[in-house]
Amino acid sequence: MAPRSGPPDGGWGWMIVAGCFLVTICTRAVTRCISIFFVEFQAYFGQDYARTAWIHSIVDCATMLCAPLGSLISNHVSCQVGIMLGGLLASTGLILSSFAASLEHLYLSLGVLTGLGFALCYSPAIAMVGKYFNKRKALAYGIAMSGSGIGTFILAPVVQLLIEQFSWRGALLILGGFVLNLCVCGALMRPIALKEDRKTAPGLLEQEYVPEAQKQDLKRMSICSPLIKAWSHECLCYCSWKEYDFLLMPGFMVLAVSVLFMAYGCSPLFVYLVPYALSVGVSHHQAAFLMSILGVVDIIGNITFGWLTDRRCLKKHRHFCYLFAVGMDGLCCLFLPVLQTFPLLVPFSFTFGYFDGAYVTLIPVVTADVVGTSSLSSALGVVYFLHAIPYLVSPPVAGWLVDTTGSYTASFLLCGFSMIFSSTLLCFARLAKKIKRTHLRSLTNDTHSKHHIWTNGAIAYSVTGELDQKDAELLSVDTSSYSNR
Repeated sequence: MAPRSGPPDGGWGWMIVAGCFLVTICTRAVTRCISIFFVEFQAYFGQDYARTAWIHSIVDCATMLCAPLGSLISNHVSCQVGIMLGGLLASTGLILSSFAASLEHLYLSLGVLTGLGFALCYSPAIAMVGKYFNKRKALAYGIAMSGSGIGTFILAPVVQLLIEQFSWRGALLILGGFVLNLCVCGALMRPIALKEDRKTAPGLLEQEYVPEAQKQDLKRMSICSPLIKAWSHECLCYCSWKEYDFLLMPGFMVLAVSVLFMAYGCSPLFVYLVPYALSVGVSHHQAAFLMSILGVVDIIGNITFGWLTDRRCLKKHRHFCYLFAVGMDGLCCLFLPVLQTFPLLVPFSFTFGYFDGAYVTLIPVVTADVVGTSSLSSALGVVYFLHAIPYLVSPPVAGWLVDTTGSYTASFLLCGFSMIFSSTLLCFARLAKKIKRTHLRSLTNDTHSKHHIWTNGAIAYSVTGELDQKDAELLSVDTSSYSNR
């Protein structure tokens, strides 16, 4: 298939968006709904907050920790194969979890196995949207990522109903069958070849304009597994020498550090919103409804922020839109401990859900702006990999604070300050970059101002050119006189 000059911005791309939409429902929405099982697990196994919270932490951690593996399979084998394999693993993990006899069993089945399956699906599907869209990229991502909110809105009350009707074991078994739809989503991910993708080592080796010496260097730097060579006539795995060069980009480094603090702050709220609501006297159905509100408003944030940041007036300011959304979520967490009734928790769910959907939509967009489309899949794998440790650590730490202090205040305050720091760090980095760029531009203007062009009729004389010529003549005279000595 001949490579395209650019993304089609439509056509089959909308089917890719639909497939990614379903992937986010089956991965992120199902992960959020695991918090509804929290009270059931705690009561059935008789464990404290911290130990029970490890289940949700391991799911999120495994999903993000193994994201580079999903990108690797997508880049060098097939996005379709990766997502289908992930769907089978995730479904197997949920089905095995329905037979769990201990928390440790859930750590392995629901945590590691299901999280690994989600990892193979999530980042490749998101990266595929970026390959099909350029001009309407933010809108496409807004629609695709809204599956997380829509899924949460629908699945939260459904999961609560399933738990009441079939117990938590039956609910997990049904979710295992539901997650098998990821295999269908994988079938939709038709690959596309772009000229920009040919910048990797295998592509450069095929180009006539690349010098022979550089081709030899690329051949030496491309490492292929002997096992894969034996498996296929063509080498399916090229470890491109440029595949991860974005890791040294200052812009990506700052974004990575910001993501670490953002991920630490956002994860505990999805784990403890329902238990917190129950602790202040909210009923089980109202607590599940709070998750539904958060999910449906998340959709509005996905689509509206995606549409707005595609407008000409905001397209250049996507980073600031992203950090504004992260900062607003941090402020919401700071105010959460004083909201202790259902009528007050409803506005919180609206606000937090909207800005959560906003920045989640902008993560791949901002990443693409920093590293480019050709490195987007690998970069997203690294970005979601960076979510892993905060997702693993933050819910148990928050649970330990709840067990130690007897309230949720310290946990929510720590989450809020972490997200605000993430936003502030990125803001200062962007301002510093802008100041540096302005300074360099002023230096360039000063240099150009010294080049005055005098014209006389059709002949133009460059003063600087004449001066440079005179300087060269004087230098040659001085050199010759020095050699004569």
